[in-house]
Amino acid sequence: MRDIVLTAFILGSLPFILRRPQLGVVMYVWISVMNPHQLTYSFARDFGFAAIVAIATLAGTLFSKDVKPPPLNSLTVMLVLFAGWTGITTLFALHPEPSFARWEGLLKTVLIAFLIPILFHRKEDLRLLVWVLVISIAYYGTKGGIWTLVSGGVNRVHGPPRSYISDNNDIAVAVVMIIPLMWYLQRTSQRKYVRWGLFAMALLCAVAVLGTYSRGALLAVCAMSAFLWWRTSGKVALLVAAVLAVPIALTSMPEKWYGRMSTIANYAEESSANARLNSWGTMLNIAKERPMVGGGFEVATPAVYARYSPNPRFRPQVAHSIYFQALGEHGFIGLAFYLGLLYALWTTAGKIVRRTKGRADGHWAYELSLMMQVSLIGFAVGGAFLSLVNFDVPYYLVGLMAATLALVNREVATETPRVLEQPVPCPAHGSERG
Repeated sequence: MRDIVLTAFILGSLPFILRRPQLGVVMYVWISVMNPHQLTYSFARDFGFAAIVAIATLAGTLFSKDVKPPPLNSLTVMLVLFAGWTGITTLFALHPEPSFARWEGLLKTVLIAFLIPILFHRKEDLRLLVWVLVISIAYYGTKGGIWTLVSGGVNRVHGPPRSYISDNNDIAVAVVMIIPLMWYLQRTSQRKYVRWGLFAMALLCAVAVLGTYSRGALLAVCAMSAFLWWRTSGKVALLVAAVLAVPIALTSMPEKWYGRMSTIANYAEESSANARLNSWGTMLNIAKERPMVGGGFEVATPAVYARYSPNPRFRPQVAHSIYFQALGEHGFIGLAFYLGLLYALWTTAGKIVRRTKGRADGHWAYELSLMMQVSLIGFAVGGAFLSLVNFDVPYYLVGLMAATLALVNREVATETPRVLEQPVPCPAHGSERG
């Protein structure tokens, strides 16, 4: 039944996508991030929904009147440079065929990210995209939080199978990244039941992060919470959330969870940490021998580890770090482009924050961009321990920020600013404007 419903829904959306390709971008993001087909049991699980939606979206874009040239800024430039350079490293990859397949997947993600600033020119469209990103991951976070509370945290929370976030550590970082965007929606929603619903979902998502047993995600939450406390005006709401969530979450976790978290302090004595350090050393050795192009997308193989691993007794593993992954797969130049892309995302969000601070008509962009920086901190810290260079959500956030900047530039250039007389109160304690 699930297969039929999902197939009918996606195929039924194609005429609307042809007329309004923005819906195609939203649909593609939903399919690629949430992986709803992985929740089915029959033919829909391996059906090429994403490819069909992508073709319809591109066809609709060709005839759409909403198309604007892609903005030329640091985000789009760094995105092109990184995607283009990974194409070069694929040509010289140690394992060309599987590397090309991975590069092809990255190009599809980058294409959709580019379509966002080309097609999305209204804040309502951008908000819809944020909602889709939030719901796609919060579905697993909310379900995982309930499962953790009910089961006492005995079993780890995992993401959808055969996806970027199937592993417990990967879904943890994805949930960590999406919580700030939930906070943005909560602070800018006018309906009280929506605000409280998002508040409850955020609490359950926080519990789910603990239920993944991910130590990197725990560090990411700490770093993200510190920055959020420093920059946001809703400190009371944050304190209330912490008082409600932390005791409940911690008391629900079993003894083995505390044992795993305690290894953060003595990582040198922990076997998985040693394997991770060996993977980092392997990536560094690849980059030393092949500094320009690295080893390509597929380097976690017995042949590569036999040649480059500092300690060959460890079995081949992924890089376990976005930074070492970019270095080992794409060389020092690829790492520089990747770091440049993350830096461009940070500075673009900061630029929007400065331009819209205190403006009633730009409050939505201020909140979104501030939460984008919080989300990026979560990804930068949590990703330091995971191989998530190809994870699609950060690239969609790049497209989202590029579109937001273009819209803010038009509004700032054409409108007289309406200055807020006082900060917009947190919706958990009052009504909001804008």
